Amino acid sequence: MFYHVSKILWFFLTPSNLIFAIIFSGFILMLLRKNTLQKVGLRILSVGVFFLLACGLGPVGAALTVPLEKRFQAQNSDIAKPVAGIVILGGAVKSRSPMANSEMLEMNEAAERMTALILLAKQYPDAKILFSGGIGDLFDFGIPEADEVKNTIGKLGIDPARMMFERRSRNTFENAIYSKELAQPKQGERWLLVTSAWHMPRSIGCFRQAGFEVDAYPVDFRTNGWQDLLHPFGSVGAGLRTTDVAIREWLGLIAYRLTNKTNTLLPE
Repeated sequence: MFYHVSKILWFFLTPSNLIFAIIFSGFILMLLRKNTLQKVGLRILSVGVFFLLACGLGPVGAALTVPLEKRFQAQNSDIAKPVAGIVILGGAVKSRSPMANSEMLEMNEAAERMTALILLAKQYPDAKILFSGGIGDLFDFGIPEADEVKNTIGKLGIDPARMMFERRSRNTFENAIYSKELAQPKQGERWLLVTSAWHMPRSIGCFRQAGFEVDAYPVDFRTNGWQDLLHPFGSVGAGLRTTDVAIREWLGLIAYRLTNKTNTLLPE
């Protein structure tokens, strides 16, 4: 139930969708002949344009993303410290298009999660590697992300015998639960958790709640720090995308805390 409700609510709460709805509503009211409604429409349209500029070109997206990414800093992993295993969270691989090359992975903007998998596999040749990712689509279209990776991993130069594939999870909490079930980590073992920096706080919170102790290995940083607040985005689309991702993550943190999927609002 939580999974389905969260997916439906997010569609309506996505900032870019809300901004479009506000602007469209204001525009429609301005087309009406009644002066009072036209005035209301102009005000609504003005509010929509303000948020479009603030989120699309202004600092809103960066201001919301920086605190998430600064929670767990990038690590130069010490190769001298033994690593028993590496957990890679899904979210970087798109469902394969029927027109796609069957020997290639289609990746999205979080592709650094997969490049980290390859680099860490070489850095820690004795470590187990667990890829966790099912189908995140509300209507269960496509095949599990883990299956996409499983079908291709050998071509990336990684021995499939080292890999474990968790294909049931649909969200971050299930990533943690099912990964622990599959990995069966032993006390004292060191496991690395790889996911996007902005997603790391919620991920760490879920893994701790599941009783799976991991060291954060954040990748896919979207900001350079607080100085980004002084630099506008290169396009409205880029700013809106950053804002959408950040708002979704903050709402996820709140929802997970309220539903006891994490034991603190902002893990550190």
